[in-house]
Amino acid sequence: MTDRMRFGIFLAPFHKPGINPTLALEQDLELVEWLDRCDYDEVWFGEHHSAGSEISASPEIMIATSAPRTRRIKLGTGVVSVSYHNPLWVAEKIVQLDHLTRGRVMLGLGPGSLPTDAAMIGLSQKDTRGLLADGLDVITRLLRSEEPVNFENDRWTLKDARLHLRPYSNFDLATAAVASPTGPKLAGKYGTGMISIGATTAAGFDALALHWDVIEEESKHYGHTPDRSKWRLVGLCHIAETMEQARRDVEYGIEHWFNYFQEIAAFPQMSMPGQNAKEMIDFINDSGFGAIGTPEMCRAQIDRLWKQSNGGFGAYLMLAHNWANFDATRRSYELIAREVFPHFQGHHLSTMNAAMRAQKMRPELAEIHAKAVETAQDNYAAEKETRSHKASEPAE
Repeated sequence: MTDRMRFGIFLAPFHKPGINPTLALEQDLELVEWLDRCDYDEVWFGEHHSAGSEISASPEIMIATSAPRTRRIKLGTGVVSVSYHNPLWVAEKIVQLDHLTRGRVMLGLGPGSLPTDAAMIGLSQKDTRGLLADGLDVITRLLRSEEPVNFENDRWTLKDARLHLRPYSNFDLATAAVASPTGPKLAGKYGTGMISIGATTAAGFDALALHWDVIEEESKHYGHTPDRSKWRLVGLCHIAETMEQARRDVEYGIEHWFNYFQEIAAFPQMSMPGQNAKEMIDFINDSGFGAIGTPEMCRAQIDRLWKQSNGGFGAYLMLAHNWANFDATRRSYELIAREVFPHFQGHHLSTMNAAMRAQKMRPELAEIHAKAVETAQDNYAAEKETRSHKASEPAE
């Protein structure tokens, strides 16, 4: 069992090619400010370098820019594509951000998702998972020990490498997982958290309980204690006051989002049917891939994930998708904060129980109150009569 469930977003981000990129990035930062005001716990920024839609090349820059604009929300790399970078510099940059944010950073690591990114630096997709494993080994050694690190593979050479600064805090470290066992194996081996990015895909959903079994097995082998509170599941939601409103909202951008995965990004695990907005919305809802509708539907999706995880998880992250315009998007996140958070954080119970207790006691207390008012009125009438009688008596 975990403690209070946390909520956040996984911000790739997605934007329609051709729009003003400066304004799009500024809007992403405004969204993070809004989430901070709505009491969200976390935001994870992506790293992508091609394909036109996911236009954040550096999660570290997004964190540095968001930090002074927010108050308490934690800011993570979601994720650094380790295979693209020397792991010493990955560790150095997150430690500097740890100091600058006074401990509000989180480090998420993955192999690199877009084949078009890897191709530009001569890297084959078949090599990225191995490089993630090598990089994670180096990064954890640098962060957890002051001993020098020596390492060499076909891509990196480190000689007596040390961090320039020690970490400011014991910040969260997490590996990405979709459907393969690579992410959970690394999480168990190195004692990190895990971000199940494909939790609501058919393959990802089916693998949830298996992934935790892998973490427990690897953790036991390497002497770590697995912690479900560090397991984050990513899902898709757009919420409005009514189902009809939610469906109208997402007509703004859902077709572009589907087209990106159907025609542009080479993600076979994200191949989705649908030729128009109606078919796409129906697929999202009918398949369990997401929830486009009411707060009750969002709660139902989280309940479904909780049961499938066979023991619970620590945080639910919504994939920021830009299906709706900015006003409707902000409203969706606000409704989730108002009407979904309390059901998974326990805040709704005290007020609901107080209302039920008051309702049960109302008839008796209302009768007592009515009698008290009646008594007060009778007493006042008696006082008036006494004063009137005294006023009518002749003076001596």
